[in-house]
Amino acid sequence: MFLLSTCREILTSQNMNNASRLTIEDAIILYDQADLNDLMGVALNRRRIIVPNNEITYLVDRNINYTNICTINCQFCSFYRPPGHRETYTQTIGEISERIMELEKVGGSRILMQGGVNPELDLEYYTNLLSELRINHPSIDLDCFSPIEIEGIADVCNMSTLEVLIELKSVGLHGLPGGGAEMLVDDVRLDVSPKKGSSNNWLRIMGEAQSIGLVTSATNVIGFGETNEHRILHMNAIRNMQDLALKNNWLGFTSFISWPVQLENNVFGKKSRRNKVENLGSGPEDYLRHIAISRLFLDNIDHIQSSWPTMGLGVAQMAFFAGADDAGSTMMEENVVSASGTKKTEANEIELQKIIERAGFIPIKRDSEYNKLKTCFVKSKNISAEIPMQN
Repeated sequence: MFLLSTCREILTSQNMNNASRLTIEDAIILYDQADLNDLMGVALNRRRIIVPNNEITYLVDRNINYTNICTINCQFCSFYRPPGHRETYTQTIGEISERIMELEKVGGSRILMQGGVNPELDLEYYTNLLSELRINHPSIDLDCFSPIEIEGIADVCNMSTLEVLIELKSVGLHGLPGGGAEMLVDDVRLDVSPKKGSSNNWLRIMGEAQSIGLVTSATNVIGFGETNEHRILHMNAIRNMQDLALKNNWLGFTSFISWPVQLENNVFGKKSRRNKVENLGSGPEDYLRHIAISRLFLDNIDHIQSSWPTMGLGVAQMAFFAGADDAGSTMMEENVVSASGTKKTEANEIELQKIIERAGFIPIKRDSEYNKLKTCFVKSKNISAEIPMQN
């Protein structure tokens, strides 16, 4: 009874315009005890305070996985192949450029290019790639690689990660996406990805990227069997780092993006099911709770993104009422999540506009820095009214 009373008091305090910062302990109580509808209502109110409009943004982009060769062997990844495997590939500059031209034809503004930690590639591969893409596609933002890839490049080239980032930025790198964070709590992280290194590595490299002006985002994968406390501790690491970035007048994280681990086709899922590990994956209610908590806890990050590729368009739409203000991207191409079992990993611009409108919000096209862009599609009544909704 004490916890329920405390939970109501916390929700009431968080519903005020001048709400105090949510503590780790309070966030855990809300995660464990709050009624989902009440929690979502408070999170939606907070979203309207932080992002005071009725708009939901979205991005037209393409995911390009330039190589599937990787030595990290994450147990939950079904995409990677070890060096020497018959199914390995590394794309050429020409192949990648062709994919970007297809994106340009549909009005895209960014590529999110990530692969694996490939020991066969030196710094010259990356600098030549970025240089050519910047020349051939000047209107496309190049948000590429991840902290673990940067660390891998540094190891191959015997350079510091900061030196690698500076070199890549000088030839066209626009942003460093937040891939590879998963769970920034080493008890969980080192269990599912022991070769990926500690949480501090990811945080350090992201801080270096922010310090030189690269655009960054923060991510979170849930459903490894972790506790709600682990999830809050992950958010706390992100919040502390954002505090530091803002203190230093860096751009910091533009957004927070979370999604559940996909378990259908990977070693982690099979092993966990065999060992009967509890709390695997994340259903719609758990996911919406996570979105709402992240909106309340991450008071220094403006944008919370919903994840339709893993949850479906319908649940992603519901996330707008749990505090999310962004529908993510069209993901014109996606290979990593789909390799783990997710069936729908592409949506067109009209589909995203439609789920936003049907929820009562205004769809706004953006770039990776959340600048508003014009769209070639006409919003409202004439938008493909027959798009099926996913349950």
